[in-house]
Amino acid sequence: MNWLLFLATLGLQIATQQAHAHNTTYNNPIIPGWHSDPSCTFVSEWNNTFFCTTSSFLAFPGCPVFASTDLVHWDLISNALNHPAQLPQIQTSTNAQMLGIFASTLRYHDGKFYLLTAWLDTDNDGVQFVLFTTTNPYDEKSWTNAFHIQNPLSAIDPDLFWDDDGSVIMAFSGSPIKASYIDLTTGNASEPFDLWNGTGYNNQEGPHLYKKDGYYYLLIAEGGTELLHSSTIARSKSIKGPWESSPHNPLASARYTDRYFQTVGHADLFQDATGNWWGVALATRAGPELYNETIYPMGRETVLYPVSWPKGDWPRADQVMGEMSGPLPPKSSKKSSLSTFMGEADIVDFVPGSSIPKHWVFWRAPAKPESFTISPPGHPNTLRLTASRANLTGDASFKALDGLTLLARRQTNTLFDFSVDVHPGFYKAQGEEIGITAFLHQDHHIDLGIVFTGGSLESKGNLSFRCRATDSDATNSTLPSPVVTPVPSSWLSETIRLFIRAENSTHYQLSAAPATRPRESRLLAIFSGSLISGPDVFTGNLLGVYATTNGGNHTMEGYVSRWRYTPIAQQIDYDDFIQSPGV
Repeated sequence: MNWLLFLATLGLQIATQQAHAHNTTYNNPIIPGWHSDPSCTFVSEWNNTFFCTTSSFLAFPGCPVFASTDLVHWDLISNALNHPAQLPQIQTSTNAQMLGIFASTLRYHDGKFYLLTAWLDTDNDGVQFVLFTTTNPYDEKSWTNAFHIQNPLSAIDPDLFWDDDGSVIMAFSGSPIKASYIDLTTGNASEPFDLWNGTGYNNQEGPHLYKKDGYYYLLIAEGGTELLHSSTIARSKSIKGPWESSPHNPLASARYTDRYFQTVGHADLFQDATGNWWGVALATRAGPELYNETIYPMGRETVLYPVSWPKGDWPRADQVMGEMSGPLPPKSSKKSSLSTFMGEADIVDFVPGSSIPKHWVFWRAPAKPESFTISPPGHPNTLRLTASRANLTGDASFKALDGLTLLARRQTNTLFDFSVDVHPGFYKAQGEEIGITAFLHQDHHIDLGIVFTGGSLESKGNLSFRCRATDSDATNSTLPSPVVTPVPSSWLSETIRLFIRAENSTHYQLSAAPATRPRESRLLAIFSGSLISGPDVFTGNLLGVYATTNGGNHTMEGYVSRWRYTPIAQQIDYDDFIQSPGV
């Protein structure tokens, strides 16, 4: 044996480990924008990669899966729910706005990735637990159709845990948290048994089981996903208890503080390649004052925090801040061309042969996919939108299969510019409209539309900009009136660029300009972010395009182009903004 070579190799390994054992500064959120209820797993077999998923509710594609080798730079590598045949209800059910895909658990076991989640809708009684699996999370088409797991108590937030004897345990929400043994080949679940009731706060949910140093550990969320939210942990020598609460609870929370990151909770824990423990959780950037004023349009985002967990002892977590430090893995120097880095700019020109970007979403799976056509014949470098009868709010007769012509991306930066070019000539009948929107869901959105109000093309005022907000929680006195501005006659035959800008963290500016003369931009309205936030709202702001006949039962096609989303800055504390690269 070449001992010199061995010692040199050993020395290099030690030096490499020591080089990355010191703490490195990073910023939260690690997955910005609406990415709530994170669940993560570390897989050494896949190049020491971390994989995470988050809730998607009615957004489609759903069940996004992210990957990172350094815990800071995250790529969207696939969506586990990516075609309606996997779960037909995502296209056909008439859902309440806050139903759909709830919190999931992502785990890796014996060469396979498992994503177990809850599906809720108003067309079926109870809650369905559904499982998606794959052996390659980078291949979107490899994710299986939904496999139904029995849900004994119509609960939410299913967990997936393999015990030492090979049995599979599924914990789920309840007071107390409950669990069943499940059969992954049949989907059958045993009679539920009680686990732990938490530390005295309500809404016990989001459970995750771990086993360490001879103990079962149970991590749960308590206090509701608002200002009292938290993650707490207990342990037991037996899966059926008794459970002992950690003396350091809550493990992660911002309750009763004035920290900028609030609602911290619904967490998951995992290790890295060198044995360091980490936690992820959801959090809301606002501070308690703005949160109480319902101004948090990006909703609940994914944050990262270091965890200290000595052998035989309880875990302790660093509390979530905008700037943190920990023993991060080495920064990756590679970036897959098949992935989408979260938080980067959109520069999309709808070139012929291209596809809709992986990180863009519909509200439900589109009932008529042909309503979104890239570079149709005679219209290269455009997106053709076939208008839905319903506008973004819909009406009492709206059904999911009526379709909603909306295509959007998440707002991932506190300050940003978003713009899309709208081509002339779509208007034929009164009420036809194409525009851009800041969209929380069908009952909360801010729209800037170009609306045809009838008459001949030569008649002044037949085409107008209409800025209006829909907010189901607002009263008539607090909901701003629509702002209607005639399109200048000199713009009528031109392509018009529509803008939504967040130049501060609380308000959105809506403006328009001729696409060839953007410096002639005219400010049309300013709306508060409170209009796209709200109590009992679990999603976050989407920015996108829409087309509607506003109730007209006829066909209308319009064309948009030059989609741009430009990050400007990320706010990580009350007075601390991180400028985006290139700004």
